[in-house]
Amino acid sequence: MHKIELVVFDMAGTVVNEDNVVYKTLQKAINKTGFGLSLDFVLEYGAGKEKHQAIKDILAQLDADSKLDSEPIFEDFKRMLDIAYDTLKVTSFEGVVPLLEHLRSKKIKIALNTGYSKPIATRLLQKMNWVKGQQYDTLVTADDVILGRPHPDMIFEAMEALNVFDTENVLKAGDSIIDIEEGKNAHCGITVGVTTGAHTRQQLESAKPTYVVDSLFELTPYLKP
Repeated sequence: MHKIELVVFDMAGTVVNEDNVVYKTLQKAINKTGFGLSLDFVLEYGAGKEKHQAIKDILAQLDADSKLDSEPIFEDFKRMLDIAYDTLKVTSFEGVVPLLEHLRSKKIKIALNTGYSKPIATRLLQKMNWVKGQQYDTLVTADDVILGRPHPDMIFEAMEALNVFDTENVLKAGDSIIDIEEGKNAHCGITVGVTTGAHTRQQLESAKPTYVVDSLFELTPYLKP
């Protein structure tokens, strides 16, 4: 059992239940240009990534000869997301709050990281009434680093902010393959896939994390401070 000083959670699909509104909006923005993408396709190629990069990667899968400019789609996506967020109800998944309380009781630090921009991530947290210093200790977003997932830069940024020096003492949890790859690239002691979001258990297992769980609360026995 690893000694864990820091847990790094992905946000949407992992601790934040926002009904996939971001990826549904991404799907709509791309489909407005003439495609008929399914949500599963968008999640397969876009989940966990900085959202402009996600659009580029999805377009690359569609048509090698396509000359579509990703920038207008990204701008349209941001406008559509603002509208969607106006009435969006955001909650945490079942078991998340008790897990955070358990981490607090063990003096284990909590970081949130995400492929969203800082404004989007902050808006999600505000809707949940989550406050830095209470539910989490630091937030790292895609625009805080040069290299997004699967590069480990966001995890390193969180470690630096919270004075954690050994990646063996870090657990990374997320709902997508790219979350697991990020954790492995950072050499985290534990990597976890959770089935509440973008990818299925089979997809998550293909990335060979330490554990795949259906609820983050299942991690409680593995968290030794």
